[in-house]
Amino acid sequence: MSTPNLSVSVLTLAVLHAFAAPAFAANDTTETADPQAQSMAEVVVTASKAPAAKRASVGGFSDAPLLQTPASVTVISQKDMQDLQIRNLSDAVKLDTSINDAYNAVGYAEQFSIRGFKLDNNSSYRKDGVAIPGDTQIPLENKERIEVLKGLAGLQAGVAAPGGVIDFIVKRPTATPLRTVTVETRERGTLYGAVDLGGRLEDTRFGYRVNVAAERLRSYIKGADGNRKFISGAFDWQISPQALLQLDADYQDKAQATAPGFQLLNNTTLPTGISADAMLNLQPWTRPVETVTSNIGLRFQYAFNDDWHATLSANQHSFKRDDYTAFPYGCSGQELYPGFCGNGDYDVYDYRSLGETKKPLSAQAMIQGKFATGTLRHEFTAGVSTFRRKDRAGLYVYDWVGVSNIYQPQIVGTSPGVTGPVRLVRKDTENSAFVQDIVSLAPNWKLHGGLRHINVDGYQYVLKADTEIRAKHDFLLPNVSLVYTPLDNVSVYAAYSQGMEHGGTADRKAMNANEELTPSRSKQIELGVKMDVTPDFMLAASLFQIRKGLEFQNAAGYFVREGQAQHRGLELSAQGKATRDLNLGVSLTALNSQQSNTGEASLDGKRVPNVPAFKAAVHADYTVQQVAGLSVNGSWEYAGKKAFEYNNTTFVPSYNVFNLGAAYATRIAGTRAVLRAAVNNVADKFYWRDVTPESDGYLYPGASRTFKVSAQFDF
Repeated sequence: MSTPNLSVSVLTLAVLHAFAAPAFAANDTTETADPQAQSMAEVVVTASKAPAAKRASVGGFSDAPLLQTPASVTVISQKDMQDLQIRNLSDAVKLDTSINDAYNAVGYAEQFSIRGFKLDNNSSYRKDGVAIPGDTQIPLENKERIEVLKGLAGLQAGVAAPGGVIDFIVKRPTATPLRTVTVETRERGTLYGAVDLGGRLEDTRFGYRVNVAAERLRSYIKGADGNRKFISGAFDWQISPQALLQLDADYQDKAQATAPGFQLLNNTTLPTGISADAMLNLQPWTRPVETVTSNIGLRFQYAFNDDWHATLSANQHSFKRDDYTAFPYGCSGQELYPGFCGNGDYDVYDYRSLGETKKPLSAQAMIQGKFATGTLRHEFTAGVSTFRRKDRAGLYVYDWVGVSNIYQPQIVGTSPGVTGPVRLVRKDTENSAFVQDIVSLAPNWKLHGGLRHINVDGYQYVLKADTEIRAKHDFLLPNVSLVYTPLDNVSVYAAYSQGMEHGGTADRKAMNANEELTPSRSKQIELGVKMDVTPDFMLAASLFQIRKGLEFQNAAGYFVREGQAQHRGLELSAQGKATRDLNLGVSLTALNSQQSNTGEASLDGKRVPNVPAFKAAVHADYTVQQVAGLSVNGSWEYAGKKAFEYNNTTFVPSYNVFNLGAAYATRIAGTRAVLRAAVNNVADKFYWRDVTPESDGYLYPGASRTFKVSAQFDF
């Protein structure tokens, strides 16, 4: 499919309907502005003041009730993000215990795993259903909600890691005027301000949504400072009651010094006597990692009648990064690679990679409809999609420049090395076609069946080896599930799916540095049950098993795929309004992960690293009826011990973290205002939040106690 032709098609259809019947815009309950138009097939604009979401689209190809979705899905709403003062994805995903940090260094790209499998930065993150890279902090100011599909997403997303996908749903124009200003400060000097504007023009066929934010970043890690600037706009044109054109664009400029992790002392012992605010990337020549990203998105929806509609969508992403780090690795004094010296010494490398760029283009065309064949009712979807990726980079500098110490930092010099010219290092074209049919077999039974075919044409230039690799692959990914609804508020499902992911990339210190492995297939079986206890409170449970090839750096120093990783788990959740005054969120995950048939006796039978066997999170928000406008909240996070290496030699201990907060809704000079205050990690607990085996293994402390206050004004 030609993507330029897709864009032309969208604009052509828009022009054809430019002078159709007067349009309408729906508010958050999807009411229409023109009651007389309700007899026609309509595409509506959804406003942004909806309550906590009970629906999501990430589990399939259209917005559907969570109760009827045969998959484990989490929705983090705009209200959740406002109430908990969430400014980044790292804070948001703490609400779901199936999600863990995975080489998530402060100041760099936010990276995660789901169900124990690390997400792919190039394919596991989505914006309104189409792929965007996750190579930097993805801004939340223009996001209506975050949808997380846990488990294989081969049918829904194509090439993606087996853990799942995270989809960011963009804010759209509101039916009524929206004017919101938010300001925030944190104890170490972080300052934050944001403006959210939305509404319709005098000609109500046209709507707008504008978000602007600026942030002075002062991390809990001393010296990991920076700043961030963001602006976005979303616009829609209700061309006719049947046709809706949506455009959106965003731009972010972020510069922040990154905070590297620690390695084991003597390569055997966890560091002790250190503070969570210790910064190992603190040299006079240290510079922030500078990242600029942007998106331009387009979506056209057309309703042929009440049963059939089509959607065309596309997104162009742009990413540029200059990466600077005083990188800690190894101990030359004891010839440890990896590992810090027993006295806390570590080697410092001057790492620079300048001019890295990515410009992926995603596009999708889809038709959906309902029909009957005899007594069977069908909900049908068919479509095609394309993903075109171009990455550019130059030969980086990674030079030893001296020795520092985790307890007594030392100043070292910089390297005279220079980076190489930037050139094309990766070019992929992924074309796919997909089909899904949801068949109502009986009043209480639905069969979901789907299939996606993917063709991948890839090119890679390996910088260090100065070699080119070309490959073509074809995949067929099935997905089938059966849903039984014994009661209107209860559903039970069983599902089988297959997925495909790009092979992992060898670390720069591996014998096959920067080389990517071939794509890998994964398989999943899942059983689940969901219950709407009340219209505002849901319970859910799922059992799953995922199997895929295990990727690791072997004893010979090569990054390989050998043997199998098997993850079996149980997920339990409760979400919503438990009583009149109590909102409750509970997430529990038990995971049994095991490596087998690796060819190395030290690895077989061991747990997959950096994932606890049990994790729990509870968040409660209570409205104090005795004081009008006052609510108090608290949360508890628990993670069991985690293995640090693939051979499970070292484990980091379990931890508990407690957080407290309060909010007060009032009026100030006639303006509605919500004042919020919170303290995270109340007990100032030191813990290891992320113990990644990547790059020969690094340990990252969790944030120390942090106070924050904010004010939200609705004009």
